[in-house]
Amino acid sequence: MPVTIAFDNSYARLPERFFAKVLPTKVREPRIIKVNHALAEQLGLNPAELDSAEGAQVLSGNTVPEGAASIALAYAGHQFGGFSRQLGDGRAILLGEVLGRDGARRDLQLKGAGRTPFSRQGDGRAALGPVLREYVVSEAMAAFGVPTTRALAAVSTGETVLRDRPLPGAVLTRVAASHLRVGTFEFFAARNDREAIELLTKYTLARHYPLAIKQQESIPSAALRLLDRVIEAQASLVASWLGLGFVHGVMNTDNTAISGETIDYGPCAFLDEFDPDKTFSSIDHGGRYAFSNQPKIALWNLARFAETLLPLIADQEADAVRLASERLERFSDSFEAAHARVMRNKLGLASEDAGDTPLVDDLLQRMALNRVDFTIFFRALCACAEDATADARAAALFEDPSAFHGFAERWRRRLELDRLAPEARASRMRLANPAFIPRNHRIEQAITAAVSGNFEPFETLVRVLARPFDEQPDFASLAEPPLVSERVLATFCGT
Repeated sequence: MPVTIAFDNSYARLPERFFAKVLPTKVREPRIIKVNHALAEQLGLNPAELDSAEGAQVLSGNTVPEGAASIALAYAGHQFGGFSRQLGDGRAILLGEVLGRDGARRDLQLKGAGRTPFSRQGDGRAALGPVLREYVVSEAMAAFGVPTTRALAAVSTGETVLRDRPLPGAVLTRVAASHLRVGTFEFFAARNDREAIELLTKYTLARHYPLAIKQQESIPSAALRLLDRVIEAQASLVASWLGLGFVHGVMNTDNTAISGETIDYGPCAFLDEFDPDKTFSSIDHGGRYAFSNQPKIALWNLARFAETLLPLIADQEADAVRLASERLERFSDSFEAAHARVMRNKLGLASEDAGDTPLVDDLLQRMALNRVDFTIFFRALCACAEDATADARAAALFEDPSAFHGFAERWRRRLELDRLAPEARASRMRLANPAFIPRNHRIEQAITAAVSGNFEPFETLVRVLARPFDEQPDFASLAEPPLVSERVLATFCGT
C-alpha cells in the first residue's frame, strides 16, 4: 500500500543557508512499533498506509515520499549557559510540512534517521528507549492540554546502536508546529546575518502568530511583536509544566521552541514527591534546570532570543536594548498570572483573590517539607472539595498530617468566597489534576520490557495516558508512586 503525503514545504523555500539537503540513511529491517492513528487522521494522512510494510519503509527513512523536502535544519544554541555556534539537526531529518484537517501547518520529522552535515561526531541514530520515552511523554503532554510536539510513529530499525552498551535502534516520527528554535535565530545572529534574521522574523510571524501581523508593518515593529508573542507563549508553557510537576531537564536555547511547544524530551521527568530543587538529568550537576528554576531559565533563554532581534528593533543598540528589555520585564508578570491560573484550577478556586498566591506558596512549602507526592495529593484534594471526610486520605500523604489540616482550614475558608457546589467544584478540579502521569519508573519498566521484545507495557502506558484525567480502576497501579527500589534517580539524554 503506497504512502501518500501531500507536502507543502514552506521552510525549504527559504534560502539554502537555513538548512542542508540530506537523505535519510537506510536501515536493515524496519518494523512498525506503533502508529498514532488519531494523529494521522488529524494530519490528513491515511493511518492504514502508515501502519503497513510500505509505511515502515517511509517512517524509517528507507523510502522518501514524493514531494518531501528531506532537509536538516541549521541552528546554534546555549547549552547549560555555554554558546555553541553551530549545532543543527545531527540525527533528525525534516521530511516536510503538511496541512492538517484543521488547516494548521505541521512539520513531519524523522528522529534517528542517520548522519547529516550537522552530526559532528554522532552516528545520527536513536536508541529504542529514548524513542519510546518521547512517544509516551509527548503524547501524555498533549492529553494534558499542554502545547507540545507529538509522536506520529515509532519504528524499530533491526540494527544496533552503540551507547554505553549495544541497544536496539529506532526512529521516531515527530510532529511539530515547526522546528524553529531560539537557537535558529542565534545561528544567524552569530554570523551577523541580518537578512536571515529579518526573513525568519517575517516567516515566524506568518506561520505561528498570523493574527499579530499588521499591514505595512515596519521591521522594528514586527520584531518587537514577535518578541512579545514568544514571551507570552513561553510564560504560559512553563506555568503549565509547573502545574504538572514536569522537569524538562535540558532547557537549552536550542530546545526552546519559538512556537511555545514543549520540544526535545531528553532527560525529562515528573516529580514524585514535591521538591522544588529537584533535578533528574545526569549532566545537570549544578541544578541549572531544577524544577523551580525553570521560569528563571525561560527568561534567560528569552533574553538570548531578544539579543538576536536587536539589529531589527532599532538602529542604535542602546535604543534596541531598552525596547527589548521593556518586553522582557513583562515576563515575570505574564508567568505569575499564568501560574496563578493553573494553581487556582488545581485548588478549585473559581475567582481571583489577593490571598491566593500566599495560599499556594504555603501549600507547596508544606508539601516539600513533608515529601508529599505531587500528583496523588492534588488528585486526592478533588475528593476533599466534595466531601470533608476525604481529608483523612489527603492528610495521610503528609509525614505530619497536621500540616495538611493547617492548610485545609485556610483553603476551605477561601472556598467560601466562591459560590460553587461541591460536586461541580470537584468535577472541575479533576480536569486540572490528572490521575495518571508518565511515572518515571513506569517508563523505565516499559523501555526495559521493549528492549527484550515485549511492547505491552509501552502500549498500556500510551493507552492509559491518553485519558489521564479519567479514573481507570483496572490500571490503578500505574498511578502509584515508585517503591524505594523503583525510584529513578537520574535521567539521560537520548544522544
